[in-house]
Amino acid sequence: MIQEIFSEILDASQQLSLEDQETLIQILKNRLLEQKRAELVKDVREAEQEFAEGKCQAFTPEQIMEEILS
Repeated sequence: MIQEIFSEILDASQQLSLEDQETLIQILKNRLLEQKRAELVKDVREAEQEFAEGKCQAFTPEQIMEEILS
C-alpha cells in the first residue's frame, strides 16, 4: 500500500515543471529538518527529565572514555 502511494507520488511529481519539482524538493527537505529538530528537542527534554529524576548520572569525558575502552 505505502509502496503504491510512493509510486503515485513519484509519477505525479514528474508532471510538475522543473521549477515546481525543485520547490517540492525544498519543501520536503524543510519538513524533514523540522521533524528532526522536533525529535532532537523531545530527546533532550526526556534526557533532562531523567537526569532531574535521578535516573542517570553525569560523567566526565574521561569516565566515558574509560567505560568505552574497558
